[in-house]
Amino acid sequence: MPGTDSAGAVLFDIDGTLVDSNYLHVYAWTRAFREVGAEVDAWRVHRSIGMDGSLLVSTLLPDAGDDTRDRAKDLHLRYYLDSGALMRPVGGARELLERVAAAGLTVVLATSAPEEELSLLREVLGAAEVVSAQTSSEDVGTAKPRPDIVRTALDRAGTGAGSAIFVGDTVWDAEAARRAGVDFIGFRSGGISGAELHEAGAVAVYDDAAELLAEFARSPLAELG
Repeated sequence: MPGTDSAGAVLFDIDGTLVDSNYLHVYAWTRAFREVGAEVDAWRVHRSIGMDGSLLVSTLLPDAGDDTRDRAKDLHLRYYLDSGALMRPVGGARELLERVAAAGLTVVLATSAPEEELSLLREVLGAAEVVSAQTSSEDVGTAKPRPDIVRTALDRAGTGAGSAIFVGDTVWDAEAARRAGVDFIGFRSGGISGAELHEAGAVAVYDDAAELLAEFARSPLAELG
């Protein structure tokens, strides 16, 4: 559980956690794969959302060459950015960030999204005034489920693993948090069941940001304040 060795911080994933974008990723990847001549069922794509992009492609296209994988990633980015008008914050997301900041906790966006995606997500999310730091794909070689992005987020927050909680929506988020020694809160808003998130190591699971906000005083976040 969180300790008191340094100021508390809450690290937030964005896709599926703060912005309702996971299914737009599924569409973008599925379309990209089809365009490079690969048929990947959408459910398999969904199960991989939250994983590092290069790892996702190598997992779903294990026999493809580097050129095909690179083209699939480029096409995914194009189609995903084109879907920006369909994005919206997850219910309660902005209010939760404001509540976390009001509690004296540092708000960090701990994502491995490329800079172009992150810029779009930040625009959709808003709440820039309460976000103290962020990460992106440029900060690490390989992201989730490796713990590097979580460790970078801790460095940006100036806090230790024992004084932070990572909030995300996938088992890949949970694994990255576990490997970094950080407690994990899971949201079902990304389309992953509560049972799977608990099994992956979540200390608590909520439907979405709105439910965590409503339960804030009784949640693990209250122990950081």
